[in-house]
Amino acid sequence: MSLLNLRPDNGVLAPAYQQRHFTPDYWRNYTVIGGAGRLENFGDGPGGHVKVGNARRSAHRFDADEVHPIPVADDSAGHGRADPLLIGVFLRFVRHGGTTDTSPVAARTAFATDVGATQSLRDGGMPRRVPVLDADLVACFERGQTPERGRIRE
Repeated sequence: MSLLNLRPDNGVLAPAYQQRHFTPDYWRNYTVIGGAGRLENFGDGPGGHVKVGNARRSAHRFDADEVHPIPVADDSAGHGRADPLLIGVFLRFVRHGGTTDTSPVAARTAFATDVGATQSLRDGGMPRRVPVLDADLVACFERGQTPERGRIRE
């Protein structure tokens, strides 16, 4: 099992992200608990559902205030059909430019977080800070990787 404690710069506290590896009950489970309630998925495919609890209570209940089924997705294309959608966004960007639905900056931050977590795991759990990207580089991706008007870089 791996456990990662997070403290993002935006002030939201994400106290624990954990993964179980090589166990008989290996499946994706996400639980988000906040001031407005609790959201948790049960199953990560067809037949699964997401439970939302947002009524105040002082003890655990198995029933939820809301239950949302996880839609059935044709997974013949991989990752619930996300793979061809991601490639489609990439090809559109290569052909026409512009902004993308995905964020290279967010992908880099996620990867850098994974690297820091692995380094911490190998170093006795010492905290790591994800290096901040240069503001001009972030702004370039937010503009769809186009240079600022009137500003030329050599």
